[in-house]
Amino acid sequence: MSAAAMVLAMSAFAQTFQSAFDKAYDPGAKKVKANASLVYNANITPLWKDAQSFVYRTTDADGAKYYSVDLTAKSKTALTEAQYNEATKNPENGQRPYRWRGGGPFVSPDGKLEAVIRDNNIWIREAGKEGSEKQLTIEGTDQDRYTMAFWSPDSKKIAAYKSQVIKERQILLRDSRPADQVQPKYNWLDYAKPGDVMPQTTPELYNIEKMARVDFDTRPYSNQYDLRPGQWSPDSKYFTFEYNQRGHQLYQLVGVDGETGENRIIAEEKTDTFVYYNELYRYYFKDGKRVLWMSERDDWRHLYMVDAYTGSMKQLTKGEWNVREIHYVNEEEGYILMNANAYGTNKGEDPYNKHLLRLDMNSGKIVDLTPENANHTVTFSADHKYFIDNFSRPDMPWTTVARSSADGSKVMDIQKCDISKLLAEGFTMPEVFSAKGRDGKTDIWGTIFYPYNFDKNKKYPVIEYIYAGPHDSHVVKDFAVYTRNAMLQELGFIVVTIDGMGTDNRSKTFQDVAYKNLKDAGFPDRILWMQAAAKKHKYMDISNVGIYGYSAGGQNTLSGLLFFPEFYKVGVALCGCHDNRMDKIWWNEQWMGWPIDQSYSENSNVDNAWRLEGKLLLINGELDDNVDPASTLQVVAELVKHDKYFEQMYLPGHTHNLGSDYISKRIFEFFWKNIMAE
Repeated sequence: MSAAAMVLAMSAFAQTFQSAFDKAYDPGAKKVKANASLVYNANITPLWKDAQSFVYRTTDADGAKYYSVDLTAKSKTALTEAQYNEATKNPENGQRPYRWRGGGPFVSPDGKLEAVIRDNNIWIREAGKEGSEKQLTIEGTDQDRYTMAFWSPDSKKIAAYKSQVIKERQILLRDSRPADQVQPKYNWLDYAKPGDVMPQTTPELYNIEKMARVDFDTRPYSNQYDLRPGQWSPDSKYFTFEYNQRGHQLYQLVGVDGETGENRIIAEEKTDTFVYYNELYRYYFKDGKRVLWMSERDDWRHLYMVDAYTGSMKQLTKGEWNVREIHYVNEEEGYILMNANAYGTNKGEDPYNKHLLRLDMNSGKIVDLTPENANHTVTFSADHKYFIDNFSRPDMPWTTVARSSADGSKVMDIQKCDISKLLAEGFTMPEVFSAKGRDGKTDIWGTIFYPYNFDKNKKYPVIEYIYAGPHDSHVVKDFAVYTRNAMLQELGFIVVTIDGMGTDNRSKTFQDVAYKNLKDAGFPDRILWMQAAAKKHKYMDISNVGIYGYSAGGQNTLSGLLFFPEFYKVGVALCGCHDNRMDKIWWNEQWMGWPIDQSYSENSNVDNAWRLEGKLLLINGELDDNVDPASTLQVVAELVKHDKYFEQMYLPGHTHNLGSDYISKRIFEFFWKNIMAE
């Protein structure tokens, strides 16, 4: 093709795409036809005024609406905006109480003494009397300094923490086109990466009456990824800290005797893969003898009652489902309110749906307070006797009711979402779909999003929006009208989102697929899912599948093209962490382990860039302070080295946030050019 012919072809393509884009996108309203204003009464966020009443704001096609609800009278009253603003006015100054501040002073519970940190050491003085200090510690230096001091409830002891100061790795971010000057700016950012040296923290115990340290052996708690202070028992007999060993395969809740310094393991998580420490939960009972603990030791995330002195555990919940969140522990009446994945009320329900359960700690009886087949979002009154339940699914609009926390009985209806006008505009309801994964047994769940005015007699190309980070599950389980994919749907694509193996909120075995194996990203399950969906729905064309994602999803996108080229043909990878050695330490050592080994290279999009067969667009910002921008540039270097064709947008002034209209249009244009126009 001659240069002139190529220019004409490109011009014709640009005009065709622009025409389609203009139909899908209203630049004035900045929304596709899937306009949220066509939905009457979506989910609400109640603002409780007292134990039995609340106010809330909602919207419909006529704008915002305001209401006051009285659960005692079971009545709902319309408010003006001014009345709503008055009812929701916050009398506080917005400041939150803090546990400790800088170097103190840390005031003893009896109010008589203060601990202050000065010259890297701890000093004790009479409360409010500067100049009366007595030095408690002497070993603090600029490189190893005392940072925290926690008084025992009886004001006789202090648990202190001494932490190393490590010069953290820095990365250079270049702002090529600053708004306030012509010349570029350069910013250094503290940014630890996998394999870097980690600071170590030493817990210590001090007897304040004797002004002396109580020595105990801290060697078992070396090689830390992190060591976090816990708390004192109410009777001052022991304090706790939490030890996270480097590599994330051992996590311990440690108790230290307040008199002798003798330490014991109260609870321990140990695995050959990883302990996901961000999901650990602990609740100290007022008697100081029990700790509520969350663990995946039986392959599912469940609650255990731990004896704080012996370490013995009693399992409180059990089954092939996960406790997701603890809302409230009532020690006096002996019950717990908690979120859990589809507890089992409805056969065949999406297992990611959250339900609110009430657990009786004595009998073990569990009551599902939200029995509908849906994903439930709850908000409690201050006394936790009532809650507002917003529930929906991707294929079921929102319903809002008030319920009793005692048995889940409905106190009153609040509102129900009306999408009749939306349907009249041609909106097609998403489809919740499941298919067997790679093992032939496990159900993989996802959602299919259809274009407006969908015609099942036509063929539609498929694009997957992917984010496969092992730290969570990512397919949205609520009803939504306007999503990041809405314009792609309007352009005539079917968009799918899937949670494959390696993601969270199923069994530990399900999540462990990701261990030292991030390149997998659940792709074997995702491909089988799409093949099953296409077999059922003849209108799904999976001959030229597109894929895109941001951050970890950017890494996943390129991994799909590199390691599964027979299925994924076109990809847009945005701000990807393409080599786990280049990205932040906490996220990558959590899943890839420590020390760094060959698996880091095996999973690297940089080291495997030579595999590229499909069509790729790389996008990232030069000021990305989440993922080192050099990660994408290293991919570029390898693609050039191996003579691979690709496209790139390296954006001056852009950070990790790549959600602008311009960038979105370029993404859609790339898919249109390489899938729709093929």
